[in-house]
Amino acid sequence: MRSIAINGKFLSAKPTGVHRVAEELLAALGQLIEADKALQRELEFRVLKPKNADRKIAIGHFQHQTVGVSTWQIWEQFELPFYGRQSLLLSLCNLSPIRKSNAITMIHDAQVFISPESYSKPFAAWYQFALPRIGRANKKILTVSHYSKEQLVKYNVAPPNKIEVIHNGVEHILKTTPDDSILSKLNLRPRDYSVGLANTQAHKNLKVAIEAYARPELQNQKLVLFGSATRESFREIGVSAPDNVIFAGFVSDHELRSLLEHANAILFPSLTEGFGLPPLEAMLLGTPAICAPCGALPEVCGDAAEYAPPENSEIWAEKINALSQASAAERESRMKVCQKQAQTFTWNAAAKKLLTILLESSD
Repeated sequence: MRSIAINGKFLSAKPTGVHRVAEELLAALGQLIEADKALQRELEFRVLKPKNADRKIAIGHFQHQTVGVSTWQIWEQFELPFYGRQSLLLSLCNLSPIRKSNAITMIHDAQVFISPESYSKPFAAWYQFALPRIGRANKKILTVSHYSKEQLVKYNVAPPNKIEVIHNGVEHILKTTPDDSILSKLNLRPRDYSVGLANTQAHKNLKVAIEAYARPELQNQKLVLFGSATRESFREIGVSAPDNVIFAGFVSDHELRSLLEHANAILFPSLTEGFGLPPLEAMLLGTPAICAPCGALPEVCGDAAEYAPPENSEIWAEKINALSQASAAERESRMKVCQKQAQTFTWNAAAKKLLTILLESSD
């Protein structure tokens, strides 16, 4: 029986988008194993976790083992390789032991090289040091888009023949029951607002969306930003948000679904993205996406999204206004186009490709 160890360090951290990908991908992989008795006899999966990992993902035929005495990077770099020494090690959240050769790591993007100013100096320095070493040592590097693959090659993280692209899925958003109470809580009416990420990282480029809502043509509409950044956070980077920009803070998955499916649009003006899951989630729910034509966003959203220059708030305002004034028939037609594009990205397809790579690499 071939043994595969899964790096469970992400279960000790607050959930992020990267962690969401790991959980959904492993859940879909578990379903494939559950349905195939031959694979169950051939492959053994162990989720290795540090002692501070208080989250657990319930996956059939995946053993959970808490190992070691340390946590965080020390655990990942020194203890994890020891406990996983007899196994192929699978890491899905960007980092893995830099000296482990019998390993596969998913590196989601090259943002620390493209936009280092988006991160603290210690964070950027560690990733810039670790990623190329992981790329050299590992059997395979996984990433989430062809754009990310190009960037990882460009910055010498790994050669192209070592990198496999596994697009994210998106259907998880349909499993969440919407909590429409968030609309009354924030005093929102369907279609009178757009949504975006509350994030001050330079490459997220929220400045252009906020500036669009300061324009007179959008004075009667609202922008709802969800996430950790606050009005003061943006003020500290020189971006003054008008009163029609609402900072919702952290929202539950149930509240997020409601915000997305009742919105006029989701705005994603990023200068670079390794994938871009939120606009795809919104599109699956029938909500249009307005994106900057940057990074992997055109690859993922295709012709179903609207695109606006990342520096021109006037054009962003025009696109937002046009969507808000669309007829019911126009919205229905656009909804079908958005959903058709988003439905091409599934966790089942992602898990099947991952399984093929694991089988080839564990021989």
